[in-house]
Formats: sequence, C-alpha cells, structure tokens
Amino acid sequence: MNEGRRCLVIDPHPTVRLGVREALANRYEVEEAEDGSGALELLTSIGDFDVVVVDLCRGNGNDPDGLRGTGTIQALRKVQPGIGIVAHGPHAQQHAATEAMRAGATAYVVKSSPVEALSEAVDAAADSERFVDPAARERARGRAALTRRQRQILQLYADGQSTATVARRLGLSAETIRTHTKGVLARLSARDRAHAVAIALRSSLIE
Repeated sequence: MNEGRRCLVIDPHPTVRLGVREALANRYEVEEAEDGSGALELLTSIGDFDVVVVDLCRGNGNDPDGLRGTGTIQALRKVQPGIGIVAHGPHAQQHAATEAMRAGATAYVVKSSPVEALSEAVDAAADSERFVDPAARERARGRAALTRRQRQILQLYADGQSTATVARRLGLSAETIRTHTKGVLARLSARDRAHAVAIALRSSLIE
C-alpha cells in the first residue's frame, strides 16, 4: 500500500519508468510522463505531486518544447514551487549533481545506483530535504585528492598557458609537466587536457 504520496516519473524510456514505479509502488501513487511537456500537462490536469523524478540524459525524448533535463526541472519549479525534484542522472559526478541542484532539483541520484539510493532520494525530496547520491560524493572525494602541484598545473592550463610555459613558470622540465598531466587525467577520468580543465572548473578544484 502507498502512503498517499504522489510521484511523477519523467523519462523517455518505458523500462526506466517501470523500474521506478516498481521501486516506489508500495509507498507512492506513481504517474508517468515521457517528457517535460507531458509532465506539465499531468501537473495541470491531475494536480499537485509530492515529488517528481526527472531524467537528465541529454538527447532523450522528442519533446517539441525542448523541455528535457534541467529545463524540465526549472519549468516544474515555476509551476509548483514546493515540489520535491529528484534529478535522475547518468553520471556519478559531483558537478552533475551541482548543476541539477542549481536548476532547482532537491536531490540527485545516479541511474546505475542501487534502487535503495533512488528510494532514499525520493523520500528526501518529498520531505523537502537535500540528497546527493553517495556514488557522486565518493567520486568527488577522489577528485579532491589532486596534489598541490597538479592543481597548479591545471590552473595554468586553464589560464591558457602551454606545456612549455607551465614548465618555465614552475621551474620544471616539460617532461615532468607531461608526467603530472598524465596523473591528472587518470585521477579525473578525463579524455584530454581540455576535458581535465573543464572538470576541475566544474568541481571548483581550480578557478
């Protein structure tokens, strides 16, 4: 039996919606929508929901109004300011959670996480409490382990400096800078130097 609470699940994939429904069915009355426009229609026709789970995967859905991801979060927040919003994202990264929270989400949970994490996020959001998936927090702690030298090098890259210039500025050889850079890429799971800088900026590791 559900507890009289109402949850709206927004995701273009029926299997994902079904999974969320099954995870919450004993505690929530669950409605489903494929995209943001459909969700807003349900919100208008059915009335208030306690919490909504929003898919954050970019490029999913065929919403003509472009209401996907953080755009859906912002639209829902305008229509029902007090609603709890769970961002259901593909990445176990703190910056993804931060981006969702800035858009108006109450909680962030990674799609690959156990169903218990989703249930905890939904309960927290329904009670107007913030929740960030432990998987994202753990990943963030790993990133914070960059050494002072690695942060210096990333900061200089972010300022537009070349490897040779960074080496001169820090009094190191270019080969040493390249070695440090390889360590940074590994720690941040970055594709290349530019990607590492972008991750570090989003994670507030550099300015």
